[in-house]
Amino acid sequence: MEIVKVYIVEDDPMVASINRQFTERVVPFKVIGSSASETEALEKIREIKPDLVLLDIILFNGNGLNLLRQIRKENIPTDIIFVTAAKDPGTIREAFRYGAIDYIIKPFNFERLKQALLITLNLEKLFRERNEISQEELDEYPRFANLRGLNNLSSLPKGVHYLTLKQLLDYLDKQKDSLSCQQIASNLTLSKITTWRYLEYLVTKGKVKVTLEYGVIGRPTKYYCITRKDC
Repeated sequence: MEIVKVYIVEDDPMVASINRQFTERVVPFKVIGSSASETEALEKIREIKPDLVLLDIILFNGNGLNLLRQIRKENIPTDIIFVTAAKDPGTIREAFRYGAIDYIIKPFNFERLKQALLITLNLEKLFRERNEISQEELDEYPRFANLRGLNNLSSLPKGVHYLTLKQLLDYLDKQKDSLSCQQIASNLTLSKITTWRYLEYLVTKGKVKVTLEYGVIGRPTKYYCITRKDC
């Protein structure tokens, strides 16, 4: 799989380190550099043309929105995900007007950044593999529409994110046999508690079925599969 080159613009060294660690936990993303100032970041982005920039807004020397405007003015082909403490509506609106893929407000966790990275990856894959894109294909992505076939889930509870939900459903839909929470978590590189929480949510919505397997001692093991006739 081809590496996705990521550049980080963040003036807090600790946050920059966390951003790097989180990003490189998601295959095939690779951080190829970082800057703490607007001027240096623009020079480096011009030079190396990263696929993706993780961009803070509040910088010691400059402003992330100014940098984004200049990137767009120069037609530098890179996607932008904001990772910032700025949360006023005007700033967020401006970020999306200039084409940010996503906007993550600090503090954040790994799962939220992973969600944003995978959306970026899947969209890029779609753009590269298709000469034309259908409405149905666009509807797979949260920036454009609700979950296809999951209209009753359009209002998701706190802590339940679109892409993780879709990732679980797509994975289960390809499986012939029921799987345990641990098996699913390992295959999707999710934590067991996160996987269990999403699975149980999908069970309550009737999208996933659960069966119990009893052993000689201890609690029964739960096995999950997508709701369909052969499961």
